[in-house]
Amino acid sequence: MAGVPVPHRPGLRSLGIMISSEAKMVARDTAGLVVPLGMPLLALLTTASAATGEILVDGLTALELFVMPLVIALVMALIGIVNMPSFLASYRRTGVLRRLALTPASPMRVLLAQVVVSALQALLGIGLALGAAAVFFDLRAPAHWETAMAVGGLALLAMYSVGMFVAAIAPTPNSAVAIGLVFFFAFGTLGGLFGGRQALPDALADVGGVLPFGAAIDGLAAAWAGQPIAPEILISLAVTLVVGATGAAILFRWE
Repeated sequence: MAGVPVPHRPGLRSLGIMISSEAKMVARDTAGLVVPLGMPLLALLTTASAATGEILVDGLTALELFVMPLVIALVMALIGIVNMPSFLASYRRTGVLRRLALTPASPMRVLLAQVVVSALQALLGIGLALGAAAVFFDLRAPAHWETAMAVGGLALLAMYSVGMFVAAIAPTPNSAVAIGLVFFFAFGTLGGLFGGRQALPDALADVGGVLPFGAAIDGLAAAWAGQPIAPEILISLAVTLVVGATGAAILFRWE
């Protein structure tokens, strides 16, 4: 209708400013920045030497078939399930999301900016681990690197969906960290974080294989070896993504 002003909608520039602001906040959070990058790198450095001497399949060592998939899954889980939800819970706790809901810059842009920044942090952590393994331990590239990237991307989305669910149900930043750690250690323990699933009872090992941490490790290991990805791996990651995102959408509150 003539004479009715068209409401202004922030464009890509405003999203870029939000991403920059989120990146600065993450960089200032020393623990949240260092732990998701340093812990996986420490796990790599303490296990890689022994793993490189253990030949498993077609000349591939335990470094390629177990340690690197585990380290990559560890980066994604720490950032997606533990780190990111604490930021979102803090925004809800301090009323940032509620105030943004009254402005043209919707809270959804804050969520998108946080996801972009934490995804970049995950890629940085994975890149550091891959670079260190290649330089110091002669890491071989995955036989099917396109498949490895696809599985890694799906696993990252699955981890983030769990993190969004944590953010949806956690009223405070501390509770977000606590709930995130419960999920992280549950998935990690059953998925092989502490010595491999073969040490677990068969029933628990089977459960761990369909949870996102174990499925990510198995999928990345198969891609490294050039083997087909088992359908149950893709199904479990996809189901985690859908269930986590749906639960987060239903339960999430801006305040």
